[in-house]
Amino acid sequence: MSQVIQDKVIDENLKWSKINHDLIRTMETPGKMWWTAVLVCVAMVACAVAAEIYQYKYGLGSVGLNNPHMWDMYIATFVFWIGMSHAGTLLSAILHIIHAQWRKPIYRFAEAMTTFSLMTAGFFPMIHLGRVWNLYWVLPYVSDRGIWPNFRSPLVWDAFAISTYLSASALFLVIGMIPDMAVLRDHTKGWRKKVYGLMALGWRGDDRQWRNFRRTYMLMACFLIPLAISVHSIVSSDFAMSIMPGWHITSFPPYFVAGALYSGCAAIMTLFVVLRYFYRWEDYMTKNIMEKTCKLTFAIAMVWTYLNLIEFSSVWYGHNVYDKELLIDKATGPYAAVFWTMIICGMVAPFGLVFQSWRRHMPTMFVMSIVLQISMFTERWMIVAPTLSMSHAPHQWDILWGSVIEWAIVFGSFGWFSLLFLLFCKFLPAISTYEVKELCFHLKHEIEEEKREAEQKAKNTSAAGSQQPVSGSPGLEGA
Repeated sequence: MSQVIQDKVIDENLKWSKINHDLIRTMETPGKMWWTAVLVCVAMVACAVAAEIYQYKYGLGSVGLNNPHMWDMYIATFVFWIGMSHAGTLLSAILHIIHAQWRKPIYRFAEAMTTFSLMTAGFFPMIHLGRVWNLYWVLPYVSDRGIWPNFRSPLVWDAFAISTYLSASALFLVIGMIPDMAVLRDHTKGWRKKVYGLMALGWRGDDRQWRNFRRTYMLMACFLIPLAISVHSIVSSDFAMSIMPGWHITSFPPYFVAGALYSGCAAIMTLFVVLRYFYRWEDYMTKNIMEKTCKLTFAIAMVWTYLNLIEFSSVWYGHNVYDKELLIDKATGPYAAVFWTMIICGMVAPFGLVFQSWRRHMPTMFVMSIVLQISMFTERWMIVAPTLSMSHAPHQWDILWGSVIEWAIVFGSFGWFSLLFLLFCKFLPAISTYEVKELCFHLKHEIEEEKREAEQKAKNTSAAGSQQPVSGSPGLEGA
C-alpha cells in the first residue's frame, strides 16, 4: 500500500454535491432529539440562574466565599473554560500554518468551541465579584483620575487579554465561514437566504477573492498564535504574581498553556464523537482523523506531565518549607482524593492512547476524553483550593468544598456552552465544506499521480530487464 493511500484521512471520491447536501441536511427543521437536547441545556442554565439569584440576594458569604476562600470553585472553573478555549483556535491556526491536511474536516467546530468557551468563562469573574454592578472596575477603560481600574492588577490584564482573544477568535471563525455562507445562500430560501447572503459578504468565488481570503486567513492565524499563548500566560499571572505557597512558581505560564491545550484537545475528542454519531458524519470525521487527534493529545499530555513533575521535584528538593508542606498536604491531606484523581486521570490514563485499537474505537475515545477533562478540572481545583486552605497564616486555615450553589452555577455553565454549540450546529456550518472539497481534490490527484509514477517505474523496470542479454543465447556464443 502506498504512503499516500495509507495516510489519507478521508475518501477522495466524495462527490461535492453530497458534501453540500450533508451540510444543509443538518441545518434543516430540527427534530425531537435536537429539541430534547436544547430543553436539557435550558434546564441546566435555569439551575445556574436560580443559584445566582440566591447568591445575589444573600451574598457570597452564604456559599462560603469569605476569608480565606475568596477564590474557590468560580475561579477554578474560570481557568478551566479559558483553557478549553485554547485548543480550538490555537491548534487550528498552528495546523493551518504547517499545512496539516487532516485538520480540515474538524477545525470549524473546534474554532466555535473556542468562542463559546470564552463566552462561558466571561461569566465567572462577574459571578465571583458578587457585586455584579461593579464589573466596570476591571474593564479596560480610560481613567483620568487614576483610581479605577488598577492597571497593575493581573485581573485587569485578564480583561484586556480575554476581550481581545474573544474578538479575534470570533473574527477568525466568521472569516473562515465566508465561502460556506455563499454555498448556503445559493441552496436555501426565505429568511435563511437573506441572512446567509449578508454573511457571505458578496462572495463570488473568483480568483481575486480567493487570493485575498487566503492572505487574510493566514494573517489572522499568525496573529492568534502569540495572542492565545499570551492569554493563558496572563491568566497564570493571577497566581504566579502572588507570594502564596504553590502559586509563586516561574513555570506557571508554560504549565498553564500546556494544560489549556490538553483540556482543549480532550474537548475536541468529545465533540468529535458526538457530532460523528448524531449527524452521521462518518465520511468526514474518520477514524484516521481521530487517530491523529489522539496522537496530538498524547504528546501534549506528556508535556503537561513533564511540567508537573518538574514542579513537584523543584518543590521537594527546594528549601521553601511552606511549598513542601503544601505538596505533602495535597498528597495526604483532605484533598488527597482529588489530587490522586488528577494524577491517575491526567498522567496515567493518557497512556491508553498508545494503543491503536483504542484510538480507533469511538466509544473508548469518548470515555477517555471525559476522563481527561475530569483530570483538567480537578487540576484547576488543586491549584486554587489547597493553597487557600493552607496559606502562610495559620488562623486562615480552613477546608472548604464547593457549595450546592457553586456546583449549580458550574453545572449551568456546561448547559450554557452546550446550548450555544447546539444553536451553532443548527444555523451555521460545523464543517468547512470548501476545505473538505479541496482535501478530496488534492488527495485524488496525489493518488493518481502516485499510480502513474508506479506504472512508469514498472514499465522502465520491465524494459530494462528485456534489454539485458540472457546467458547461453546465440549472441553470447558468437561473441
